[in-house]
Amino acid sequence: MDELQNLRERMEQERPARWEELPDLALYMDQLISYMPRQLIRFDEGSTLTAAMVNNYIKEGLVPRAEGKRYGPIHLGYLTAVSALKQVLSVRNIGALMEAGRTTGKTPPELYGYFCSALDQALTDTAQTIDPEVPEQDLARMALNLAVRSYANQLACQRILDILQPPEDKRKKKG
Repeated sequence: MDELQNLRERMEQERPARWEELPDLALYMDQLISYMPRQLIRFDEGSTLTAAMVNNYIKEGLVPRAEGKRYGPIHLGYLTAVSALKQVLSVRNIGALMEAGRTTGKTPPELYGYFCSALDQALTDTAQTIDPEVPEQDLARMALNLAVRSYANQLACQRILDILQPPEDKRKKKG
């Protein structure tokens, strides 16, 4: 099936720019918005990044503030990670995950490199489960297997994030 072959190839080949490949000149918001769609695999126009979303991510502390209305590699790196993670995590959980990353003492390029490596492995692993020759009557089975794997991964991720960021009432008792 051509569509499945295309999906598999895109998942095996398309990756966000590595840190050293990100534009090293500062971008204005409209340039940032037009750059970001090439960072992640997309199949529709509905999930584009907007200026309002960028501003909200900055307000939430997920992305550093712009330097004089200009955005550099650090902003592109954080926005790439946030845009991918927002598909499966809440803003609160993304914040907890990013805070845990910052406490490791790693630099933004190192954290972004880890994100890109993890994404590369996940995309490659998932691509390998896609059989372009599968009969059409088995597509539902393939989709179910992917959905169940997503559920299991989400369950484990949520529990680990709960461990990283205890509920409010536990924090209040400690204070």
